[in-house]
Amino acid sequence: MPLLGHKTIVSYWPFDMKVLCTRVFYPINISGIRFNTTLSPSNLNTIINRAAQTRDGRHATQIHAQIVVNNCASVLPFILNNLISLYCKCGGINQALLLFSTADDNAKTVVTWTSLISHFSHTHKPYKALELFRLMKSTGEVSPNQFTFSAVLPACSETLIIAHGEQMHSLVCEMGYENDIFVGSAMVDMYSKCGDMGKAMRAFDEMPERNLVSWNTMIVGFTQNRLYDQAVRLFLNVLEEKLVSPDQVSFSSALRACANLHNLHFGKQIHGIVIKDGLVDLSYVKNSLMDMYSKCRSFEDAVKLFRTMEHRDVVTWNVVAMGWAQNDLFEEACSHFWAMRREGICPDEASFSTVLHASANLAALDQGALVHDQIIKSGFIGNLCIESSLITMYAKCGSLVDAFRVFNEIDGPNVVCWTAIIAACQQHGHGDHVIELFGQMLADGVQPDYITLVCVLSACSHTGRLNEGLGYFNSMRNVYGIEPGSEHYACIVDMLGRAGRLDEAKAFIEAMPISPDSSVWGALLGACRNYKNLELGKEVAEKLFEMEPDNPGNYVLLSNLYTCCGMLKEANEVRRLMGVNRVRKEPGCSWIDTKNKTHVFTVHDKSHPQMDKIYKKLAELTELVKKKGYVAETQFAVNDAEEFKEQSLWYHSEKLALAFGLLTLPANAPIRIKKNLRTCGDCHAVMKFASEIFNREIIVRDINRFHRFADGFCSCRDYW
Repeated sequence: MPLLGHKTIVSYWPFDMKVLCTRVFYPINISGIRFNTTLSPSNLNTIINRAAQTRDGRHATQIHAQIVVNNCASVLPFILNNLISLYCKCGGINQALLLFSTADDNAKTVVTWTSLISHFSHTHKPYKALELFRLMKSTGEVSPNQFTFSAVLPACSETLIIAHGEQMHSLVCEMGYENDIFVGSAMVDMYSKCGDMGKAMRAFDEMPERNLVSWNTMIVGFTQNRLYDQAVRLFLNVLEEKLVSPDQVSFSSALRACANLHNLHFGKQIHGIVIKDGLVDLSYVKNSLMDMYSKCRSFEDAVKLFRTMEHRDVVTWNVVAMGWAQNDLFEEACSHFWAMRREGICPDEASFSTVLHASANLAALDQGALVHDQIIKSGFIGNLCIESSLITMYAKCGSLVDAFRVFNEIDGPNVVCWTAIIAACQQHGHGDHVIELFGQMLADGVQPDYITLVCVLSACSHTGRLNEGLGYFNSMRNVYGIEPGSEHYACIVDMLGRAGRLDEAKAFIEAMPISPDSSVWGALLGACRNYKNLELGKEVAEKLFEMEPDNPGNYVLLSNLYTCCGMLKEANEVRRLMGVNRVRKEPGCSWIDTKNKTHVFTVHDKSHPQMDKIYKKLAELTELVKKKGYVAETQFAVNDAEEFKEQSLWYHSEKLALAFGLLTLPANAPIRIKKNLRTCGDCHAVMKFASEIFNREIIVRDINRFHRFADGFCSCRDYW
């Protein structure tokens, strides 16, 4: 479609205006004002303004038709701007462009051009707005004014190409509008959205006069660019200003900064000022307060605020639901979602994404399926954000088949959807599928992001694809323009460690351009345990003890390393050191869902009402797996007494859950077990034997990944 610059009537207006209006539109009545044959400019403008309130495109066309029928061409130059604006407000941009292109050049004032430019900016068509501005300049007949610049600068910010904004800034200065308060505010906003807060601050400092919009624009810009300290400092400056008073935008932005800084003390001070200024009842401010309290780990205060609110919209409910999820209270987050539905509130994208995240972390497949049903009923199928959350939910609940079903139904998946299904395959131990999907994603023209490559490198690590993994890592900067982070480096260390190349792994860490964090050293310590490299393991463990003095996993890994090397005294000393340093290992527990009820088991658990039957089933399982060649891996037993080591292994929580699943679930149903820690090698071996003996699919989700056992084999291929 040609934009402008000619007077030919374009093809999207396929009728004769006079014929149409005489047949259909005469007379008309809008808000009590009736057309007659005598039309004055003031009467027309009144009618146009009334029609703009209805935002009904038929009214705009009727008015235009009556102008033509009544031969009002002589007054058209006076109402051209209002009529174009009316078409834009009613969504009739094609008609507005037609009217503009067929109007006499003398009738096109700066207001006419600015009206169209503003419409394109507001409807997120920045390049059309910029092209229209260029055409206005090229005519040489009309010069932009301060309102034109205020309209076109948001288009510059939306392109995210700072050169556009810089050129417009130069033109603003050339034409002498740099001191206009509205132009200055738009300039600050443009630089902020383009990510250059230095130039935004310079533009702000050069403003001879500032209003509250100017201050808010700067505070919001700092917040959007994650410069939260500076946002807080600027908010304090607003409080000191005598000519302006902070409004709900000021307070909400400052509260968001406090939330991300986890600065509860200052957040409470802002809460006090909000109450003093009488803004506490505004939903926008109250939602920001709840979000601040949630992120600052004072969720009880957020809940109190929620309960005091009389009018709670979907945003209010979403903030509290996110708070439950952020505080790892996933069951409460799910219950909150259903309470919102009972209140008659229609969920939006954020509502569904939050409850799906909670369901995924609970591994509650039935809960997630019910939410999926609500998504279909609410018409959100096709929303890519929700679709990617569905993929993740099904994957984390152990149903990779359903995750693929959702993915295959997406029309044009974006990088988030591709990453979700790639991560799902990686978590389930399907490294070959990860590489295959990654190739398909690239073939479809979708560029990977930071997380995509973490998943791909992790898949290479867990499938022994060392050369491929190194190739992907080396291509990150050159091919995809992604700077490797600690997660990528940890994957390479893990990859080298699993291949037994510990010296290379250590050399790789020492050559890293960034400081290695605990995930990198932790990957090397795990490899030292697997290959019984005591000397290097002790060195790495000491680094980890300094970096993470409260992490029990590092102590356990070193203790296991000593045990594997037959140094039981040293292993016990490490565990004694944990007690001295008040570091406690999280108790291992497993849970399994049967008949809409969750059953939790801990090691040596005897609290379950069916425990006699469970232990009897375990004894039966013990005999069966031994006949298949099972040999207990006693290095995974905590008990020191050798004669009790094997017996202790059989009371691990996942084995108790397995026995319960064999007793209670139908013979053809998969057994899904969740564990809060990494599953041990002995339990892994027993699960393989059990899947073959009972001809059952057993899916174990531990803290790191899924293990799918079937026919005596595991999806991880014992490379985990």
